[in-house]
Amino acid sequence: MQRGSYAPPPAHSPPLHHPVPQHVSTVPMMRSPPPPQSQSNSNYGSPYNGQIGGGGAGGGTFAPAFGGFINDPTAQMGYQVGKTALNAGQEYMEQNINRYVSISALKHYFNVSTPYVLRKLLLVLFPWRHKPWSREQRPSHATPGDASNYYFLPPRDDINSPDMYIPVMAFVTYILLSTLLAGLRGAFHPEVMGLTATTAFVVVLLEILGLKFGTYILNISNDSQLLDLVAYSGYKFVGVIVTLVISEILNRGQGTGGWVGWTVFGYTFMANAFFLLRSLKYVLLPDSSNATPAGSGMHTVARSQRNRRTQFLFIYSYVVQFIFMWILSRQDGSPAQIKTAAGAAKGVVGG
Repeated sequence: MQRGSYAPPPAHSPPLHHPVPQHVSTVPMMRSPPPPQSQSNSNYGSPYNGQIGGGGAGGGTFAPAFGGFINDPTAQMGYQVGKTALNAGQEYMEQNINRYVSISALKHYFNVSTPYVLRKLLLVLFPWRHKPWSREQRPSHATPGDASNYYFLPPRDDINSPDMYIPVMAFVTYILLSTLLAGLRGAFHPEVMGLTATTAFVVVLLEILGLKFGTYILNISNDSQLLDLVAYSGYKFVGVIVTLVISEILNRGQGTGGWVGWTVFGYTFMANAFFLLRSLKYVLLPDSSNATPAGSGMHTVARSQRNRRTQFLFIYSYVVQFIFMWILSRQDGSPAQIKTAAGAAKGVVGG
C-alpha cells in the first residue's frame, strides 16, 4: 500500500473568531450605590429624611403609620367596643357612688380659682377682722319669677363658701411635710409616711363619723349641710402645716416642743376655732332676724334645738379641734425619739 503525501502546513495560522451572541441579555447589570451626599439641614443622620423632605404630591407629611392600621375596619370595631365598655364602666361607677355622695354636689366644692385660694388661706389664718360671714345667694335661673328658689354661689365667687380643694391639698401636704421633716431630723424610716398617712386618715374618719352622728342628733337632714361640715373640718390642716413649718425653723430642728411650738400652736388653734365658730354659725344656727329668702335652705330652728346646736358648735370648734390638731402637730425632734424610731425600724426589719 502506498500512502498519499500530505500538503505542507501554511506558513501562518488563520485568526480565531469568538462567537458573537445573537440575543441581547436581559440580566440587569449590578452597580455599586452612589456615595451619600452631605446635607446641611437639621435632619442629617435621621432615618426619616426621605419622608420629611416632601416626596410625592403631599410634601412635608409622613407616610401612613402602621400601613393604614387606624383605617382598618377591625381596628375601628375594637375601638368602638372599648369605648362602649369604658362608658358603661364609668356610668356604673357614678351610679354606685351617687348612692352615698352626689357627684354634682361635689363639683360645687371644687369650683375654685387661684385668687379665692389665696384669700381663703389668709382668712383661715387671720379671721379676726373679717366681715361679713354670711354666704351669698342668688335666685335660680330656671324659675326667675319665683323668689323662693335660691342657691349658694360657688367658692370662686364667694369667699365665705366652703370648699374641699384646700382641705384635700392640705391633707396631702401635711403627709409629705411630716415625712420631710422626719428625714431632716435624721429620724426617717420607711414606715414614717405610712404611719403619718394612717394617723391623718383616722383623724379625718373619726371627725366625719362624729359629724354624721352630730347631724343625726341635731336633726340635720340636708346633705349640703353635711358636706359643708366635712369641708370645714379639713381647714385645720392649714394651721397644722403652719405650726410645723414655723416651729421647725424657730426651734432649729427640735420639732414643735418648747414654748415656741406651743405659742405657734396656740395661735393657729385659736384662729381655726374662731374661723369655724363664725362660719358654722350660719350653717347650724340660722338667724331669724336676717332677711333670709324663703326656700334658700337656711331655715330657723326651735329654741331647744338652737341650744343643742350651740353646744355642739362650741364643743366641735374648741374641744374636738384642739385634740385633733394636737395629735397631728406632735413633732418631737429630740435625740431620744430619733433613737426610738431607729430602733423600731431596725426591729421591724430584723423581724
